Amino acid sequence: MPSGDTIERNYKEHRPSPIDVHVGGRVRLRRTLLGMSQERLGEALGLTFQQVQKYERGANRIGASRLFDLARVLDVPIGFFFDDMSDAMGGSMAVTRRVAGFAETQDGFEDDTLHRRETLELVRAYYRINDPAVRKRVFDLIKSLTPSE
Repeated sequence: MPSGDTIERNYKEHRPSPIDVHVGGRVRLRRTLLGMSQERLGEALGLTFQQVQKYERGANRIGASRLFDLARVLDVPIGFFFDDMSDAMGGSMAVTRRVAGFAETQDGFEDDTLHRRETLELVRAYYRINDPAVRKRVFDLIKSLTPSE
């Protein structure tokens, strides 16, 4: 019978890395913003939708060549998948502060605005406006309704 230490070690070995979870979340965010299904993304990559699900949950690690393919299909630079990474995972602000000594960020504050369904639907609807002039007017209207900074 396995000891408690063995069970705990096996559990830790099978938990996804926080970085894999973050990168998977960024894949899901971009796919959703584009209005693309997991099945369609999988077809573009030669994968099943179940494999895409595992990538998005962080259960499967995304290799360099697959990350390159994802960036191409989702039309983003590879760095997009690492944007907004927390300092605990070695995000860019942590590196910037270590190297250049910039002011600290607010601890314990995470802006979840980009992950809300309302935000995703709004962005999708905005980009479905075909006429650039109309899209610009909608953008200007929204900006005019917000408090000035």
